Amino acid sequence: MTGHADVVVIGGGHNGLVAAAYLARSGLQTVVCERRDVIGGAAVSEHPFGPDYTVTSLSYVVSLLPPDLVRDLRLEQHGYRVYRQGPYFAPRRDGRYLRLPGNPVQRRAQIARFSARDADAYAAYTEHLADIGRVLGPLLHQIPPRLGSRRPQDLLRQARLLTQLRAVDERGAVDVTRLLTSSIADVLDGFFESDAMRGLLSVSGVIGTWAGPRSAGTAYVMLHHHIGETAGQSGAWGFPRGGMGGVTGALARAARMFGAQVRTGAEVARIRTRDGRVAGVMLASGEAIDAQVVVTTAHPQISFLQLLDPAELPHGFVADIRGWRSRSGTVKINLALDRLPVFASYPEPDPSVYGGTIVLAESLDDVEAAFQQAVSGAPADLPFADICIPSVFDDSLAPTGKHVMSLFTQWVPCSYADAPHSAELEAYADRVLARVEAVAPGFTSSVLHRQVIGPHQMQEEYALIGGNIFHGELSLGQMFHARPAAGYADLRTPVRGLYQAGSATHGGGGVTGIPGRNVVRQILADRRGERWRRRVGLSRAERAVKAPTQS
Repeated sequence: MTGHADVVVIGGGHNGLVAAAYLARSGLQTVVCERRDVIGGAAVSEHPFGPDYTVTSLSYVVSLLPPDLVRDLRLEQHGYRVYRQGPYFAPRRDGRYLRLPGNPVQRRAQIARFSARDADAYAAYTEHLADIGRVLGPLLHQIPPRLGSRRPQDLLRQARLLTQLRAVDERGAVDVTRLLTSSIADVLDGFFESDAMRGLLSVSGVIGTWAGPRSAGTAYVMLHHHIGETAGQSGAWGFPRGGMGGVTGALARAARMFGAQVRTGAEVARIRTRDGRVAGVMLASGEAIDAQVVVTTAHPQISFLQLLDPAELPHGFVADIRGWRSRSGTVKINLALDRLPVFASYPEPDPSVYGGTIVLAESLDDVEAAFQQAVSGAPADLPFADICIPSVFDDSLAPTGKHVMSLFTQWVPCSYADAPHSAELEAYADRVLARVEAVAPGFTSSVLHRQVIGPHQMQEEYALIGGNIFHGELSLGQMFHARPAAGYADLRTPVRGLYQAGSATHGGGGVTGIPGRNVVRQILADRRGERWRRRVGLSRAERAVKAPTQS
């Protein structure tokens, strides 16, 4: 059985659905092939505790989805709604707590309870990030040029980048360089002295990352998570109604409205090629779909080492993909609760606490120790946790009076991606819940159901190699023009007509949709270029035919 489409998109995660919606809106016959029986990829809502509870299995907040993308695809018309996430709340075992509310006077008073110097430094810290965000934020939305290429079109893109960077002065250039190469500990040490501030703020530098807060490069991870806010975008963080599946559900409805076909249970077994050009895909069912353009949003080691024969690809490209670092020690814990936790340090039923991010991290040293323990081959005795309770906003997630809680935790050894390690993960989850119990007595008795997802399940069920939620580490050597391979950060691949747009491409990492939108820009630009070259070729051929007659 053989079908036909203008474009086949591999993967029904948020980037694949964004690409499909824009492609279909441009008039191209587009088919999305999703391996699982549910769309969403890592941004998916599921029901592990039965139909009454909706859980966001992995990714749990919408972060950098551009407002103009939401408007282009009419996502609000398709049910997209986001509840703005509240401020940080960090309860501590000594009975104190740290909050970072939006009101600057209140925030200053909160920080001053731990350090007057830290309270004075916070404004300078946020302004420092804002200055760097104004430089790096716009770059996140761009298709990187092929640095080092001498082709005229690549030189033009390089020149445009240099023009854009002319606005950066000497101080700014040094600040950007230092942030890209520093650890989050280096940055925080320059501003803050209290364990409470340094512990809380260090988490955003290591979340989802196989690196501790003293590892070089984690300063950028922190900025990447906050670049929407530092670049001045509104609504940078929030909980989508219906869980993260509410985002991908709206994207799928938009894609279908524009004419795309979105198929689930349609695993791609092979990307077909002919004479160096893509020819379509072969599904695991045996069905073939012919297409002159294929967009893969799968992890690059799946796309280029499994769906393609590496022998068809340049040696240097294959070496880059084989060497792509995609480690993780993340464990996602999802809970159903029969009541909200009551924190000993802050027992008031404050919506800004329950609707924010609850962070369990006593100090930066504790976070570093947890990582070093995992590096040595043992799951952390004292894991940190980034906790959200989206059901305080969204009554569709749980029955009245009940709640769902998401705990994003680290670390277990990265080798846990190779085997289930079920008993060790359950013991690890017990320790995480004990940390909550220590600051919210009675919490463990409120847990009705528990789901523990470790690196192996992330890899096998959700196709996240190594359990890495970003499809690859956000280190300096894997960013911008190096993401994911030298010469191919422009979303093209060595196979003509085959493009890439997963989280391992520039703009990925978080629910951004940027790679999905940018790949469509690249495809349409390449199609225009092909039409122009075809017209020029025909014109030359016509002149060659006429020339003998005229002579």
